[in-house]
Amino acid sequence: MRNRVRSCGRHLPQDAPAFTPETKRIPEGHGPGVPRPIWSQLCLRVLSVVADRLIGMSRFRLQPTPVQELALLEHCGHARFVWNLAVEQHSHWQPGRTAAPGYTEQCRQLTQARAENPWLAAGSVVVQQQGLKDFAQALANFFGRTHRRPTWRKRGRCEGFRIVAVRPGDVRRVSRKVGEVRVPKVGWVRFRWSRAVADGVKSYRVTRDRAGRWHVAFAVPPEPIAAPGTGAVVGVDRGVVVAAALSTGELLNAPTLRATEKARLQRLQRKLARAQRGSVRRGKVKTAIARLKARETDRRKDWVEKISTRLAGGFDVIGVEDLKIAAMTRSAKGSLDAPGRGVRQKAGLNRGILTNGWGLLVTRLEQKAPGRVVKVDPRFTSQRCSACGVVDREARESQAAFRCRSCGFACNADVNAALNVRFAAGHAVAARGGPPLGGPVNREPQRDLLLVR
Repeated sequence: MRNRVRSCGRHLPQDAPAFTPETKRIPEGHGPGVPRPIWSQLCLRVLSVVADRLIGMSRFRLQPTPVQELALLEHCGHARFVWNLAVEQHSHWQPGRTAAPGYTEQCRQLTQARAENPWLAAGSVVVQQQGLKDFAQALANFFGRTHRRPTWRKRGRCEGFRIVAVRPGDVRRVSRKVGEVRVPKVGWVRFRWSRAVADGVKSYRVTRDRAGRWHVAFAVPPEPIAAPGTGAVVGVDRGVVVAAALSTGELLNAPTLRATEKARLQRLQRKLARAQRGSVRRGKVKTAIARLKARETDRRKDWVEKISTRLAGGFDVIGVEDLKIAAMTRSAKGSLDAPGRGVRQKAGLNRGILTNGWGLLVTRLEQKAPGRVVKVDPRFTSQRCSACGVVDREARESQAAFRCRSCGFACNADVNAALNVRFAAGHAVAARGGPPLGGPVNREPQRDLLLVR
């Protein structure tokens, strides 16, 4: 095609087209398995895409037929293919170069590519455009320092696509436990009606996990849980042995795999190590492992939903520690020049933190009880006595035992930390001096009220 550019991207013509049709095949996992065009525009403008408000997801289990599953996989392949093209285009961009096409220009380039490639035109334009929009949002999140840089998508991972402009008749209920959703170029696909679908759905996302399960998630504004209005305050201490300890004395543990399931997981992992890469046997073993891990993830998410709902509906203020989980779970292996120490022990600690769902619990609490979750400084919460306030590192005799050497107070160590969190959260004030739920605040004197008439 005209104005072909070199892959190094040193000479970039201003009128370079978006696609140059070539006969190179798509590598395994990087596209739907069709002749691969390459985007020749080598720059990408940073898009300032900001979400208007927090959108919650109401997810349902999708039940497609074998024919519909092939069509859904084709949509996933097109969305992944467009995403990877955007990543390839952005990988050649360097500071100081001319402005590159943004989302609007990329959609125009996509229209040209669909006219030149029949296999791409056979797919849904909504799926492909939303793949570009997802990349633009991911790039904006990266430059906003909230997420990592968007990278390549591989077949079998992060499978899914989004559909927008959903009409009221595109979602219907067939029976008591069965519903249907209209998917472009697929038709009506059934899903399990486990709860009511909120009215006014404008978009939804279809996903497929590693275990081969399909889900549809409708984007609806989340409904916060109302506070009881009793003024009750609770402190939550998160740990590895005890997932969450409440200041009320309750110890909560996140569910995991049973002993028989853990033994089966170990057998499957040994079998996976012996399987030849690329074989059918290895694929079956990976699917079996993914199903076991998906079962553990589902149990943890269900536990988080129940606990967060109970805390949001039972307490006015919820105190948690302000933990930097991403930094706490960073690997300790170091580098070749400076190798880390205790790498296996640190890996076990990281696994325990992630298994107990520390971050997910606080995220769901902030979504269900907005403005009522108070994050306190985590320093010395496990060493301070909740009765007398003395900080003593020797007071914690073991993981579960705490005994103050000053006043003799003794209780569970995690509960003592939760009591300290509750005390700090109960004394938290807003920016103007008032409590989190409102009340007396510190304000400047009002001139009109001070005038004497």
